[in-house]
Amino acid sequence: MSKYFAGLDLGSSFVKGVLLDEDRQVLAQVVERTGISFAETGKKILEQLKTQAGLPQTALPVVSTGIGRNNVAAIEFSKPEINCFGKGSFFLFGGPCTVVDIGGQDNKIIKLDSAGKQIFFRMNRKCAAGTVSFLEEIAFKLNLKTSQMNQMASQATAAVPVGSYCTVFAATEIIHHLRRGENTEGLMRGVYESVTKRIMEMATLDEQVILTGGAIATNPVLVDLFKEKIPNPVQVPAAPQFVGALGAALYAIEASEESAP
Repeated sequence: MSKYFAGLDLGSSFVKGVLLDEDRQVLAQVVERTGISFAETGKKILEQLKTQAGLPQTALPVVSTGIGRNNVAAIEFSKPEINCFGKGSFFLFGGPCTVVDIGGQDNKIIKLDSAGKQIFFRMNRKCAAGTVSFLEEIAFKLNLKTSQMNQMASQATAAVPVGSYCTVFAATEIIHHLRRGENTEGLMRGVYESVTKRIMEMATLDEQVILTGGAIATNPVLVDLFKEKIPNPVQVPAAPQFVGALGAALYAIEASEESAP
């Protein structure tokens, strides 16, 4: 009888779920806005994963990660995001590698050796600048969608520098640029360049670089900018926002294999 394993990544903005079979094949992936309850959204996603894969609504091994990893019931155990993003990235691309995850409220850089062992990690300071929240706040101030910002940035021939790292000050700076008649497309490219600059100042991005997170999934201009600025190979998973949940599901499989007689 086949076995199935789920991973949940309960982030500040979105909850992501991945369902694997015992051969580590992805059977289903689901993402929902977090809302006001990690527990309810996590439960909903587990039900959707089973429905999508045609499985009965029965219990299955679940490992959780993310800021809300301890707020959902019926899990085997939880793992920190650093571990799960490293696990998922190494599974997809091998190592050595440097994983860059752009999250809703934080950014992470994780370095793995050729065996997948974590040798370094760093998270940004307690500030939303350079994160998805930063992009969403700028979009809100300008009455735009981030998809529109991304499209404008991709059309720019040159960036208008955005120097402020603080989200509030950056929004004010952008408004001043607009009042002076600066090129809108260039200004939007400057916003995205400020994100890449913020991340590249956190650590050296060496070896192959793997880009993960919802920002990468929904803002392809970020991928273009990283490829412009990094001389090493840049890898992008087919579903960047699910890498943490994938890593959690892989931990569920490993735990099952270790406990098998």
